[in-house]
Amino acid sequence: MDGALWDLSESYPFDHVLYAYDVEGSRAHVRGLARAGLLEEDESTTLLAALGEIEREFAQGTFLRGPGDEDIHTAIERRATELAGAVGAKLHTARSRNDQVATALRLYTRDALTNIVRASLDLVGALVELGTSHEGAYLPGYTHLQRAQPVLLSHHLQAHAFALLRDVDRLFDARERLSVSPLGAGALAGTSVAIDPAFTAELLGFRAAFANSMDAVSDRDFVAEALFDIALLGVHLSRMGEEIVLWTSTEFNFASLGDEFTTGSSMLPQKRNSDVAELARGKSGRLVGNLTGLLVTLKGLPLSYNRDLQEDKEPLFDSVRQVLLVLRAMAGAYRSLTFHEEVARASAEDPFIVATDLAEQLVVEGVPFRQAYEQVGELVAEALATKKSLRDVVAESPRFERFVPLFEEGAALARRRSPGASGPEASADQLARLRRACQEAAQRI
Repeated sequence: MDGALWDLSESYPFDHVLYAYDVEGSRAHVRGLARAGLLEEDESTTLLAALGEIEREFAQGTFLRGPGDEDIHTAIERRATELAGAVGAKLHTARSRNDQVATALRLYTRDALTNIVRASLDLVGALVELGTSHEGAYLPGYTHLQRAQPVLLSHHLQAHAFALLRDVDRLFDARERLSVSPLGAGALAGTSVAIDPAFTAELLGFRAAFANSMDAVSDRDFVAEALFDIALLGVHLSRMGEEIVLWTSTEFNFASLGDEFTTGSSMLPQKRNSDVAELARGKSGRLVGNLTGLLVTLKGLPLSYNRDLQEDKEPLFDSVRQVLLVLRAMAGAYRSLTFHEEVARASAEDPFIVATDLAEQLVVEGVPFRQAYEQVGELVAEALATKKSLRDVVAESPRFERFVPLFEEGAALARRRSPGASGPEASADQLARLRRACQEAAQRI
């Protein structure tokens, strides 16, 4: 192979992370060959011992790549032959790199999704911890980044938690769909020897073996689905990061990150930058890019295997690594965070926030909502024009002075009591549902 083509083709520098999964798939393949009578018992024992030694070498950092090892799969086969002797040449019986690679990548992705689920649930736990440690604390809820209505801090954080739990559900679903073994599909058309793909599928913990050999070696739907799930998780993490950036700014001052989760400035000694949140926000673009890059790679490929599919691994490995970094850092950031209850409460007691409660109280008294909305809108306009607080305008109005108690501290929050709402009355049920969902996810793991 010409040096330029070698440089283009080699994948060992990034696919070596699949070593444990290639060894696992090779063990199952050896047992399948033995079961089919294609290996004697002593040959099987020799090959399994060689694979065990290879695994130890990788774990201990002593495995040496050979000059002809284009990828991790050829490296392991080469080393198995060195250790096992002539019987090593039988390792590739009834197997192609096409089904070998697909098997190892599915095993890797299965574990990766499980690890992402665990890290996501830990972040959910951090959100719950922060909310429960500030029981009764509240802040303004926003639409269009304008103060809208008061919400409990726990309610606000649980909104993020429920989004993360949807991500967890998607990751579990993707894990279930990818649980189909491609081992035994060969290059594209299966093999003439009497192997049993269902047997090796069971050994590897897959729920089934492939139904169609061409689909088995060319399918990368599971990679695309994993990248989508990770990208959407990254979008949720980005939104959380944006919020921490706002909350910890001097302008909001709702919270402070612990020193261990902030960075200084190279020039400005007073700075405590929320880089952890900014990086969470920034990484989302990278995760989305990995997804779109793979989709473009896949869109024009004829059946079955094409070398373009080598481009599936780097985006997957990168997205898995990056999202785990962000999840762990964000969990730590939330656990380090100090919430400034008095500052947030003062913002949530903005009299204009009570406008909706005024309109809803009129509705309770029988006024159609649109008319109630217009009447309160006139009060708001008067407050803005006279530079008075909405409370004072209401207190001075004979038509509305009876509504002054709605402006008492915490009154607007307490009135948010419909199921799933942001007030104290609805919070216990939400927390119970959230904890139940976390327990169910932990059991699924």
